[in-house]
Amino acid sequence: MSKQSLSALLIHPTSLDSSRFVTPDDYPGKAPSVLATTTNGGRCRFNPNIYAGGKVCFTWRGERGEEWSSAQGLESILISIQSLMSSNPYENEPGFETAIDESAKKDQKDYAAKIRHESLRISVIQRLEEYLGISPAGAVAPYTSLDPEDDEDDERDIEYDESSINFDPFRDFCKRRFLWYYDSYLLAINKAKTEVMDGQPFTRMPFECTGNTMEGKFNYTELERRLRLIKKTLDAETARWAEEGLVLVKKETMAVASLQRQYEQVVEAYKRDKKVTLDIELVDKNPFVWSLTYIGRPMTNLDGGLFRITLCFSPRFPEEQPRAKFETTLFHHRIALDGTPCYSTKRAEDVKSHVEAIIEALEEESPPYDPRTLVNPEAAKLFWGSEEDKKMYNRKLRRAVQRSTE
Repeated sequence: MSKQSLSALLIHPTSLDSSRFVTPDDYPGKAPSVLATTTNGGRCRFNPNIYAGGKVCFTWRGERGEEWSSAQGLESILISIQSLMSSNPYENEPGFETAIDESAKKDQKDYAAKIRHESLRISVIQRLEEYLGISPAGAVAPYTSLDPEDDEDDERDIEYDESSINFDPFRDFCKRRFLWYYDSYLLAINKAKTEVMDGQPFTRMPFECTGNTMEGKFNYTELERRLRLIKKTLDAETARWAEEGLVLVKKETMAVASLQRQYEQVVEAYKRDKKVTLDIELVDKNPFVWSLTYIGRPMTNLDGGLFRITLCFSPRFPEEQPRAKFETTLFHHRIALDGTPCYSTKRAEDVKSHVEAIIEALEEESPPYDPRTLVNPEAAKLFWGSEEDKKMYNRKLRRAVQRSTE
């Protein structure tokens, strides 16, 4: 097996952390090397076992039972890294795992507090600002002109190029996850503001040393401002897709023909489907913007509801996945406050699979618990709470369904 490199993204409640793996020629006989890349340019140590320089430490004694085995694989390494990122990472440092005195308890709390701040600042906000062209001062890079006269190549089509130095396989994924978890980010910031003061310096831990530490100050007010700007810029980007789409319609590109064909196929499919009542139209005859009207199934909590959903497509679909939004306000554990539904599909290039996944997420009444789907903090707390909480959730959902027809 030739030496190769691959990247991985680990998802946590308030962060998105990247790692890069390099497999040697004799892998899996020899362990791959792992480099954490979410380190703020080598200046931030996110965990006792994840150094500022990117080194990931799985073992410190070198005991035989801790050696690499060819029976292991990259998945086991990813699980090991994720397990390091616990709610109390302080105890990962050898010699500190059993510390129980008051000083250690304070350090544990202070350590977790600064990790939460930097996880949000570096792994979420800084990453999205780079993707969206937002400067540290808050200036947003202007879009290129859509005027056909400014376009020398009439068939120009912006696509991702894996050979480009700016190519990031997680770019669109992170944008979609940001829209899912935006409300949770704001909730975390509001809670943290009650616990620390802006300008309060981070506490250095006993095991941190110069060049391998996490230094800085809390500033959640600034993080909130940056977070809101990212959300505003992402919404503008989605609206821009519709404008780009209309330009491509005039050019009669392959992307237009493909989406138009899928639209016609999906419309016909739901005309034949007697189990789902769904009406689909193009907005302004633009195949890049679909308007869905879904009527809730009888004998369910959605019975009689009338829900409007907008599905926006990028000219770079399927490299950039569509963005859905419920225009009808609905209290639902899988729908964020701005109407963004949380769903996933195994067939990213197939629009019908996206529509099916949205409806499935909306209708599912007894799903398995999955922390990745907690996009509406209030609704999720009730849905996954006590029996009384679940009753309250159902009441709020039914009220929202009734309002959908008013």
